[in-house]
Amino acid sequence: MRVLGLTGGIGMGKSTVARLLGTAGFAVFDADAAVHALQAPGGRALPAIADLVPGSVRDGVLDRAVLRRAALADPQIMRGLERIIHPMVRQERMRFLARARRRGRSWAVLDIPLLFETGGDRACDRVAVVSAPRDVQISRIARRRHVSADQAAALIARQMPDREKRRRADDVILTGLSRGDTVRRVRRLVARLRAEERKR
Repeated sequence: MRVLGLTGGIGMGKSTVARLLGTAGFAVFDADAAVHALQAPGGRALPAIADLVPGSVRDGVLDRAVLRRAALADPQIMRGLERIIHPMVRQERMRFLARARRRGRSWAVLDIPLLFETGGDRACDRVAVVSAPRDVQISRIARRRHVSADQAAALIARQMPDREKRRRADDVILTGLSRGDTVRRVRRLVARLRAEERKR
């Protein structure tokens, strides 16, 4: 089985591309969904988060406002949270890949926002980066998060630059023109992956 890493900055359209790959029949691991499950009521990460930030978990439910305030007040909290979450997400990812292998999948997709930052690309045979023009990216973030263009730009500035992600990619999927155009680009990627599969 081969592994495709899928990544891209905030507001680039990565979730849309992941859904299209899933519709095309690829098994897709959603790292964001894994994080949400770990932090959901009764989630596996909650005991460790409660130890890290006392008062952040009440009756098995994470109080995100308490956690957010603590992380803003002390950068060490965010690093501690990453030390809790990242290994658990890696475990979920390994379980996903094992299931995909057992089911005889030719390709599995790892949809991971911080793929390069966490070294996850080393576990991939190919990496596809989803990219969009900066004005489209800012507009999407501002609309979805109800923030100003300046605040959207500040969120973008905290991430690895898009040009660096594109430089490190095997495939770049551009979004921002229309949904139809994105669908065509994903179909071309799917065709390349299946052609590669036939050669093996």
